[in-house]
Amino acid sequence: MAPRIGTFVGLLVVSCCLMAATAPGQSKRSKSDANIAAIGHRNIAQGLNFYSPEREKELGNELAQQVAASARFINDPAITSYVEGVERNVERNSDKHPPITIHLIDTGKSETFTLPGGHEYLSRGLLLRLENEGELASVLARGIAQTALRVGTRMATTADILQTASVPVVSPADGSPSAGSPPGVGPSPRLAELKARRDAEFDADYFAVQYLYKSGYDTKCFLDLVTLTGDASANVPQPFSAYPPLTQRLQALQEEIAQILPNRDGAIVSTNDFQEFRTRLQALKPESGAPQKTDNNN
Repeated sequence: MAPRIGTFVGLLVVSCCLMAATAPGQSKRSKSDANIAAIGHRNIAQGLNFYSPEREKELGNELAQQVAASARFINDPAITSYVEGVERNVERNSDKHPPITIHLIDTGKSETFTLPGGHEYLSRGLLLRLENEGELASVLARGIAQTALRVGTRMATTADILQTASVPVVSPADGSPSAGSPPGVGPSPRLAELKARRDAEFDADYFAVQYLYKSGYDTKCFLDLVTLTGDASANVPQPFSAYPPLTQRLQALQEEIAQILPNRDGAIVSTNDFQEFRTRLQALKPESGAPQKTDNNN
């Protein structure tokens, strides 16, 4: 009888840690979270994290080196300088976090991702889909929010806890892998991890749209970006998806914008600099990293 009691006690302890690590972000908003005047003076990276900031930086650098070993990057100075300029404006109007390093991947695939320690990646394919500077700033704001939230290492912490939860605390007497474990322990951690990832996506949206607003951009640009890119898992049942349904994301954003972001005139949608950037990007020879040469005799 004692081994079974020990198993359940152990799982109970792990479950308590798990609740702290994966509590839904949407339902845990503080007053400072909703106060745009507090941006830059608050720590939004709450929750259990096994990684120190120093280790997080080291991990990000290690992963960035792995990406660099297999990816091709855009090396056009005008293109990279423009994106970095937009990023710096948004970063100045965000919460505390490690400095952001922008990487532009030269691939037609539409993708963006953020590694621990502030490494943010955007692909040429994604950049070509954006319609204005506000949408570009929205992409960058999400990466900055993910860095400020320390999403990468918090999710790694959650995964570590869930892995522990799926292993019997006491070895079964008969040596079988499932003896002594409650039914369903195997797949449950994976579902809990996906739930935590969906909550992290809501968190990134929540803070990123604040950064966009404070940077002077029209928040509709963020809604447009989410509509453009946010339905990748539409055919995946929600419990098995790492992303929230598009309708839920848009509803949460619309409520946030209405409740905490005051109406204003003169918000930026786009600029002439974006049009020049877009023209130069369109002229970029695929997979080359340099603009195509044109024949002036034609």
